[in-house]
Amino acid sequence: MISKDRYLSSHKWDLMLKALPYKLPTTVVGHSVLNQPINAHRFGNGAKKVLLWSQMHGNESTTTRALLDLFNHLNTSKGEKLLTCITMMIIPQLNPDGAKAYTRVNANDVDLNRDALDLSQPESRALKEVFDAFQPNFCFNLHGQRSIFAAGKMGKSASLSFLAPAADAQNNLSPARIQAMQLIAHIHKNLQKDIPDQIGRYDDTFNPNCFGDRFTSLGVPTLLYEAGHNGLDYERHFTKKMILDALVLGLNAIENGEFLNCSMAEYDQIPENKKDYVDIIIKNVDIRTETGFFKKQELAVYYQEVKKGESVVFKPVCHSFSKKIDLLAHRVLNAEKILKLSEVEFNEGRTIDIF
Repeated sequence: MISKDRYLSSHKWDLMLKALPYKLPTTVVGHSVLNQPINAHRFGNGAKKVLLWSQMHGNESTTTRALLDLFNHLNTSKGEKLLTCITMMIIPQLNPDGAKAYTRVNANDVDLNRDALDLSQPESRALKEVFDAFQPNFCFNLHGQRSIFAAGKMGKSASLSFLAPAADAQNNLSPARIQAMQLIAHIHKNLQKDIPDQIGRYDDTFNPNCFGDRFTSLGVPTLLYEAGHNGLDYERHFTKKMILDALVLGLNAIENGEFLNCSMAEYDQIPENKKDYVDIIIKNVDIRTETGFFKKQELAVYYQEVKKGESVVFKPVCHSFSKKIDLLAHRVLNAEKILKLSEVEFNEGRTIDIF
C-alpha cells in the first residue's frame, strides 16, 4: 500500500501554498539545521492570541494538511469574523528537514518535542522565540499518532486524541491547565456526533522537556492535538477533516468563551489511549520460523511507514502471533479464504513464512 498524500516535504507544501487563490502573510522565523526556512503566517487583529505549530515531527503531516483547509476557512465570511477577535500565528512545518526525510527527528537526529528545556536545536529555538515575542493566550501543538491507539481499553480506534499537559511534576491544576482541559472537553463534546467514542486522551505524566508541558508551566493553556486513525483511511482524509473541525471548534470557543461552561470532570471522562490495535489480523495461518512450525495461528501485522521517492510505503511487519491474539485490528482476514499471502517481515528484521 502506498500513500502520496502522507508525504509532505517543504517543497511540496510550498507548491500547495502557491496554488492558493490568495497570498498568505508570511514571515521567516528561523532556519532548520540544513538551512531551510521556517515560515510563520499571522492572521487577524483580535485581542486573543493563539499560537499553532505543526509537523515538529516530520512524519506527522495530517495536521499540516488540515492547516491548508484552515487557511481556506479563514478566507470565508465566518473566518473573517473570527479574525476580528483572534490573532493567530501559525507555523505549519517547524521541522522542514524531518518533513523532507519523513522522519520524526530533525537533521541532527533530535526529537524537537524533547528539546523544550535545552533548546539545543535551531528549530526549537525558533519556536521559543516566536512564543516569547508573540505572547500567546493559547497554544495548539499539532501532531499525528500511529494507528495502534484505542480510545479506552479495547475501545474504538482513536480518530483524534488530545492532552492538556501537566504544568508540574505534581500534576497540579494550574489556571492554564484548567482552561486547556475545559477547551478540550468542549471540542470533545461537539465532535461526538461525527466520531462517537473515537476520541482519546493521552497520559498526563509531566515531562519538562516537552513544549506543551513547558508552555503550560509558563502559564499558557496548551492543547496537544493528535491526528489519529479511522478504519482503512490510511491517507487520513477523514482525520484531516476532523482536525479542521476540532481547530475551528477550539478557535470559536476561545472567541466566544463558551468552553468555560465545560468542567474538568468532562475532560477526565475522555477515555485514555491504549495501544490495543494492529493494522491487520490474519486468522488460520500456518507459520514457520527458526523455532518451529505453528498451525492455525492468528497473525498480528502492523504497518511500518517507509519513504519511497515522493510517497510513503506501508510495509507489513509481524507484531506477534499466537492461537488467540488479544488485540483489535483495522482489518481482519482469514487465510483460508486468501489464495496467496505475501511474506511478512518479523519485527527483529527476520522473516516468517506464512501459508
